[in-house]
Amino acid sequence: MKITYDDLASLIPCLNQDQPRTLLHIGCGKADRTRLPECFQDSRWQEIRLDIDPAVQPDIASSITEMTAVETGSMDAVWSSHNLEHLEDFQVPQALAEIQRALKPGGFALITLPNLERIAQLIVEGKIDETIYVSPAGPITPLDMLFGHQASIARGNQYMAHRTGFTAKRLGMHLIDAGFAEVRIITPPEGDLWALAML
Repeated sequence: MKITYDDLASLIPCLNQDQPRTLLHIGCGKADRTRLPECFQDSRWQEIRLDIDPAVQPDIASSITEMTAVETGSMDAVWSSHNLEHLEDFQVPQALAEIQRALKPGGFALITLPNLERIAQLIVEGKIDETIYVSPAGPITPLDMLFGHQASIARGNQYMAHRTGFTAKRLGMHLIDAGFAEVRIITPPEGDLWALAML
């Protein structure tokens, strides 16, 4: 799904001010700014990369459940792509509390992750082992969406295993419980859930 800077600015009025902004990119993986959503590729964003895996050379090596190296209220935005499903379910509130803590007043989080309802639909349609799309890690099947990218896990990357899951309702409730004032959930036809959570 494409989200431009102007799309965000239409929802978040403070982005209409022309000033530098700080983005915390959690679960960043290897450095590649072109993998950021279009809205964060704008030159006004300074990216700070955080990942649990020191091998990807993040700016901050940390779990998203304990981001003690990130100062409270220091980030304009947090970008999370396919991270929360890798946590144990009981860790999800901890991670969302850390994301909320890192944001400045008026800040926001943009989150995307697999949609369990869409995955279940694909499985019921008999497509459990069919390639649905190709990611930078390789072909992705509904089985990968549900349990984590099997080829990566087979190569020893246990961080790729999925330990929990979300529907639109469940993700929205978790974000409200974490203290976000406004949450918008988007379910594009491609399958992943997207959430814009604002303080």
